[in-house]
Amino acid sequence: MQSQENGVQEEDQDGTNANSAAVETSPPRTGSNEYFFNLPPRFPASQMVPIGIGVQGAVCSAVDLQTGRRLAVKKLSQPFQDVTFAKRSYREIKLMRLVQHPNIIKLLYAYTPQPTLDTFRDVYIFTELMDSNLRNVIGTRLDHERISFLVYQMLCGIKYLHAAGIIHRDLKPSNIVVCKNCSLKILDFGLARNVDTCFTMTQYVVTRHYRAPEIIVNMEYDTKVDIWSIGCIMAELITGSVLFPGTDHVDQWMRIVQTLGTPRAEFVARTTPGTQLYIGNQPVVQGRPFEEIFPDAVFETMPATGAQLTNGMARDFLRRMLAFDPTERISVDEALQHPYIHLWYYEEDFNWPAPKPYDHTIDAQNLTVDQWKALLFEEIRDIQRTMSLDEAG
Repeated sequence: MQSQENGVQEEDQDGTNANSAAVETSPPRTGSNEYFFNLPPRFPASQMVPIGIGVQGAVCSAVDLQTGRRLAVKKLSQPFQDVTFAKRSYREIKLMRLVQHPNIIKLLYAYTPQPTLDTFRDVYIFTELMDSNLRNVIGTRLDHERISFLVYQMLCGIKYLHAAGIIHRDLKPSNIVVCKNCSLKILDFGLARNVDTCFTMTQYVVTRHYRAPEIIVNMEYDTKVDIWSIGCIMAELITGSVLFPGTDHVDQWMRIVQTLGTPRAEFVARTTPGTQLYIGNQPVVQGRPFEEIFPDAVFETMPATGAQLTNGMARDFLRRMLAFDPTERISVDEALQHPYIHLWYYEEDFNWPAPKPYDHTIDAQNLTVDQWKALLFEEIRDIQRTMSLDEAG
């Protein structure tokens, strides 16, 4: 099953409950997990199947009677609850319209049944339907070939986003969907940001277990935060367990330190005075060898088809992606050249045409909920005028 939502609060680590979405014919009751999907008649309720539910909304699969296709339909939950939700909803749809890449989920349509801005309240996003999200794959024994290919596709998708000036910022297993043939696509751009902007990130908006160290201590950051997240996801695919399962941001930091060791002085010097004092008061920890973190026993023993697909090469790749200091962390271009990944090299994957740049200046504007609502309404109306569900997906 496919899950396309993610949480915005620290307590919601996965942001989904794959078995709790329900399709109802009346509005949801307060405190319930039931959603009313008011779709065009070409999508009969009898053909809708719940997929997942989370803080951002609910997802169902639906059959389009006019084309015979089964699509994923996401209904945003209370998109105008506050400025943060409204801004995120607008940004997600705007970015989805811009990006076109085999490893990025494709926006097929967006819809609201309300004809006027005054009555506007429901947002539906139609996308390709995949077989499952990566959360459901974790725990399955995967050989090097499958792990390498999945990570290769994540990197291709992120290279495309970075080339377009976009940092995803919220990569995690429930934001990555796959098919049985091992094809992979990245979801959810509600937290995406401009590469050229220097900023720190509010703690609660990013899923804790996949946060890079520089985010945890409120340092400025760049595209390397996405590389860290992919490293954490790859580790989870290998072991079946979260690599850094912190219970809060302090515990998250300590788990990283206990595994990788105390950061070097060059990293600490770039943190705030308070962070420097905190780190200086902690005992120095030596990092664990990656042979200990990822012993041979956690790897599938099936013979690999390529000489590069070895336990040692996988460890080397993880070590480079999980470098504590982002200045020492491998870049996406370097990652795609690493022997563990490069065997999948395909020119079109590497050099997919970049999309038109997203105008991030609007994110910096101090707009009200009603103003974000008006922008989103006009964006959806434009999609309904210029896009069609009859087009080939």
